[in-house]
Amino acid sequence: MAEVSLSGRQARRIAIKAQGFGRERPAAEPDRHAMQRVIKALGVVQMDSVNVLVRSHYLPLFSRLGPYQRELLEAQAWGPKPSLFEYWGHEASLMPLAMQPLFRWRMARARAGETWAGLATFRRDQSDFIDAVLKRIECDGPVTGGDFAEAPRAVGWWNWSRGKRALEWLFWAGLITTRARRGFERVYDLTERVIPPAVLDAPTPTEPEAHRALLLIAARALGVATAGDLRDYFRMPAEGIRDRVDELVEGGGLTRVSVQGWKQPAYLAAKAGSRSKLDAAVLLSPFDNLIWRRERAERLFGTRIRLEIYTPAHKREHGYYVLPVLLGDRIVARVDLKADRKAGLLRVQAAHLEQGADADEATPALGAELLTMSRWLGLGGIEVAAGGNMSQALATLPTQDR
Repeated sequence: MAEVSLSGRQARRIAIKAQGFGRERPAAEPDRHAMQRVIKALGVVQMDSVNVLVRSHYLPLFSRLGPYQRELLEAQAWGPKPSLFEYWGHEASLMPLAMQPLFRWRMARARAGETWAGLATFRRDQSDFIDAVLKRIECDGPVTGGDFAEAPRAVGWWNWSRGKRALEWLFWAGLITTRARRGFERVYDLTERVIPPAVLDAPTPTEPEAHRALLLIAARALGVATAGDLRDYFRMPAEGIRDRVDELVEGGGLTRVSVQGWKQPAYLAAKAGSRSKLDAAVLLSPFDNLIWRRERAERLFGTRIRLEIYTPAHKREHGYYVLPVLLGDRIVARVDLKADRKAGLLRVQAAHLEQGADADEATPALGAELLTMSRWLGLGGIEVAAGGNMSQALATLPTQDR
């Protein structure tokens, strides 16, 4: 059988459709069923603590569904009857509860010492302390990292107390999980007191079985992808992945394809298609599934996307918290956004039109989406600063609802 060959544009449109774009947003406010459908299709939503606009896990649903009640997502993640759970999927992530058994291999590896080097060492050196922390949770109930804060507290994201390190190891090992969030701080409890018994009682797949299942979820969410793309989606180990991919090809779940301009072989998910309506502007989180693997985003869109949060301000090209703008099947612009909650404004710190993009098409489409986002965030309007080659045209558009 001749190998299937795709053009770069075909691959791009397949990828966009697989990610849940290219369909009309709901006419009514999205309910929890619409949200569950999107998250199931994505398989995973990455979390991040940066809150200059809105925390990243809220954005993928907005991008695909439009304005929705963020409280609905919070209820599904941390409510009394959750449909999602937190774990290390693609970094810290929210995922459908039904997928919890597919990560037990990772939890088992953590218990065997295969986790972050620092945590693995901490487990070896502080096992009695970790066991005491677990016993405290068993007896006294949920805790936070702050319950173990040491004085004076060191400054810095990774300057964790001993208690916080113990909690993070227990979380990796699957012995505790997130019951709730206070702001962005995890509230930890025993896994069996959070995850429903029906999920915990589900059979535990073997590692190869779990890896095949996760690769299939990744393939369906990506549409068309290289083996490296598939592996990266759930940050899976390199060992054995090629074998698992080959097994999925043999079983009909994946089809080997070549994509024009791609140096590596690619794989097409079963039933993947490219026919969709792709004419709306979409603001993408810097951590959106479509673009989080930067080399894949460059292959798909022919443009270099980089996270500049940790770049010194004078060296940033596009800004601090930059959202690429998807219009149709192209990245047409990038906007550096900030929610100024005190002033009640969505601040466009900079707006850059991509080379070759049509300003007359991109500017009004982006302006309309910014107004939609402003309303969703409960802000009174938009203020456009002078940064970037698109800001002047964007500033001429309506900045608040009439």
